[in-house]
Amino acid sequence: MELRDKMQKHGKVLIVDDEEVALKNLKHVMSKEGYEVAGTQSGEEALALIKDQPFDVVLTDLQMEKMDGMQLLKACRAASPDTEVIMITGYATAETAVEAMKEGAFYYIAKPFRLEEVRKITGEAMEKVRLRRENRQLREQVERYQGKVQIITQDAGMRRLLDLAKQIAPTDCNVLVTGESGTGKELFARYLHNQSNRVNGPYIAVNCGAFSMELLSNELFGHEKGAFTGATTSKTGLMEAASGGTLFLDEITEMPTEMQVKLLRVIQEKEVLRLGATKPVKVDVRIVAATNRDITEEVKRGSFRQDLYFRLNVVNLHIPALSQRMDDLPLLINHFLQKYAAQMKKNVTEISPEALAKLMNHEFTGNVRELENIVERGTAITNSHAIELAHLPDNLLESGTRFRKKDGAIMTLEEQEKEYIRWVLNEVGGNQTVAAQVLDINRVSLWRKLKTYNAGENQAEPPA
Repeated sequence: MELRDKMQKHGKVLIVDDEEVALKNLKHVMSKEGYEVAGTQSGEEALALIKDQPFDVVLTDLQMEKMDGMQLLKACRAASPDTEVIMITGYATAETAVEAMKEGAFYYIAKPFRLEEVRKITGEAMEKVRLRRENRQLREQVERYQGKVQIITQDAGMRRLLDLAKQIAPTDCNVLVTGESGTGKELFARYLHNQSNRVNGPYIAVNCGAFSMELLSNELFGHEKGAFTGATTSKTGLMEAASGGTLFLDEITEMPTEMQVKLLRVIQEKEVLRLGATKPVKVDVRIVAATNRDITEEVKRGSFRQDLYFRLNVVNLHIPALSQRMDDLPLLINHFLQKYAAQMKKNVTEISPEALAKLMNHEFTGNVRELENIVERGTAITNSHAIELAHLPDNLLESGTRFRKKDGAIMTLEEQEKEYIRWVLNEVGGNQTVAAQVLDINRVSLWRKLKTYNAGENQAEPPA
């Protein structure tokens, strides 16, 4: 059973040849390559097998009685479109070769053939099948993700940034996303992909700082079988795998200079050369790169190529730190509360004013990622419907707070709520409707609180 599982990992091959010796030899060769192999001397029986079980590759002779190879090719394309068919014949002509390729054959091999040629072509057909399967899986992931990319904001600057992202998404221009760690750079990359014409193509993310020079090169560009010691099979690079879609290169400033040269060539020529290959492969990929560094300073220091910078920085999206958009904090908290309450199946619906006040006074050096972690932790440890002050991390509880009396004593909950309402009103320019939305209460409740706290003057009557 273990041996069979290993063989299946390499794919399934069906060999069709009415000459028993030729059939036996090809089955032996393909089995030694690690494929799961089936064989038959009849085109009709081959079609029945194809309809009964999936095959990745079919190698078929052209000249056979009753159903010949060309008829089998057409029937196979109809019954199993994902199966690649390789034609083998001792009666090769240009006309039949052209006809076979038009009907969708992967390749046309003339007899007598070299076994190495058959191995190579079969391996290439297998690679095409594997790549198609991976792309389909990636598309399915995108479809599940599509519509779920949410960038929560009411900040005017962030809204302008989103409008720009939406405007450039349908184009194929490369985009550079900058901002501190935790601000949501990959979220913007996914947003660009989902809003683009490439949404049905793959979205692949690579962290350029997570690999050595050699591993990163292998991951991005791939290699041919035998390109180096241990390369027992060919490998498709992520540049090829992302063709037709979007490649997100995170921490782009961590990319070694030699790799920057290779990436620049791919962008300019729109083709990839695998390690050990002699012919490049055309690729159609949109690149979204990201960095938390000042990339212009990296260019000045010479650690990042200026020509590559210009190629990547066609449009720049700079995401502000959370500390620069604190009016988004209540919205983000509410979003993460809903997310983690649902995941943990807990009835946690709010955060106490005291805990919210502490968060509003926090610097958030980890940005949105830090806030999400805090809300997830609070949701996990609370035993009530709310995240209270005691549920915040120790470093937050030990830090100072803006809401204190003059003598240094901590304000009461009522006093903190009053101060927070005043702060929110000031942030939204006194607009009570917007303030009520931020506070997640209705406007009547806000009006009553203002009246009770005497927080405003000449209060208008609440809406009916």
